[in-house]
Amino acid sequence: MEFERLVKRVDELREWCTKLLERMVSVPTVNPPGTNFEEFVNLVAEELRSMGIDASIHRVPREVVEKVHGSEIASYPRYVLIARVGSGSKVLQINGHYDVVPPGDGWTKDPFKPVIENGRLYGRGSVDMKGGIASALTALATLKDFEKELNGVFEVALVPDEEIGGESGTGYMLDAGLSRPSYAIIAEPSGVDQVWIGHRGAVWCYVEVRGRQAHGSTPWLGINAFRYGTELARRFFERYLPMLEQRRSRYAELYEDPNAAMPTANIGGEIRGGAKINIVPAFFSFSIDRRLIIEEKPEEVEEEIRRFVEENTKDFPPEVKVSVRFVGRMPPTFVDPKSELVRNLIDAAKNALGLEPLPRICTGGLDLWFYTTRGIPCITYGPGPRDTPHMADEYVELEQVYGVAKVFAILGIKLLS
Repeated sequence: MEFERLVKRVDELREWCTKLLERMVSVPTVNPPGTNFEEFVNLVAEELRSMGIDASIHRVPREVVEKVHGSEIASYPRYVLIARVGSGSKVLQINGHYDVVPPGDGWTKDPFKPVIENGRLYGRGSVDMKGGIASALTALATLKDFEKELNGVFEVALVPDEEIGGESGTGYMLDAGLSRPSYAIIAEPSGVDQVWIGHRGAVWCYVEVRGRQAHGSTPWLGINAFRYGTELARRFFERYLPMLEQRRSRYAELYEDPNAAMPTANIGGEIRGGAKINIVPAFFSFSIDRRLIIEEKPEEVEEEIRRFVEENTKDFPPEVKVSVRFVGRMPPTFVDPKSELVRNLIDAAKNALGLEPLPRICTGGLDLWFYTTRGIPCITYGPGPRDTPHMADEYVELEQVYGVAKVFAILGIKLLS
């Protein structure tokens, strides 16, 4: 078909798209703990149904949330919304998470009263990632008018909890069989000029050191866990980090930041221990946020950290007990830049915007791995800018919102016709 018809229809929906984005940003879906999720999905479902688009809402079972995040978080209900146009066995899904981080300090505007200035819409969640959701919904509304030309399903899935790991959002949706797409795109803010074809992985842990408590006036009767914990932390800085710096990904040229092409470890993001100024501390711990390049596996990194701790505490007194507690794991993911999904998205961007997005590996983590570990090709493409998520005065470029909607609509025709 002539893609100009799709582009024209998206342009006709600009005002609808902007108004919907304003309404979505106005709902403070802050996570944690997970406020106003029901209001948000009902707002979107009502808007879609008024456009003649089928939208279903599925509540995430409380036990699923509680298992991952505990009872306090689970007391706030979570929902997955799935909206579709077209029919057939082939499914292209656009994924968007509607939870946002707390506003934090430093705002010059009300974070939940969106303001449009100089083509930018300001508000918490505007770029991360309700702008991407607006693009996806506008593409969905566009393809509703061309439904007879689809030989498959164009689907938008709105999920909670990406900001706290994704297991009770995208992970639950796929585990529960609410959707089984043939391809998926996550509309996170890559910016229109690049497409994320993968991301680094992560392993999170706490190194915990236990000694013996004593009165501060008689420290010789105790074993100071802080002393040995900080010594072990020093050894991580001096011995472990240089070891990581010797490794480099064979896909180095694809990482969006050259520094991300080697493994990294952030040590001491959290430290805990001690009870009182006049007590010898019997417990001390520090965190490690270990980031993986594409070639690494989380289970092998966990074993590497355990082995390092064991080898670097052999000279500690036998009364000092050291353990490693792993609390998070995300495998790295990578999709061949020459794959059908990547090639067609780049072509769609050329048709819609006259530019070719560069395939890149994201420095941070995304929900991509929930799909790729299940054998579903998945990439990330969404409106930016890339540098305002989680920041004060967060904003999204409205022209990019409309532009990405055009790309999604054209991609839908390319893959489903």
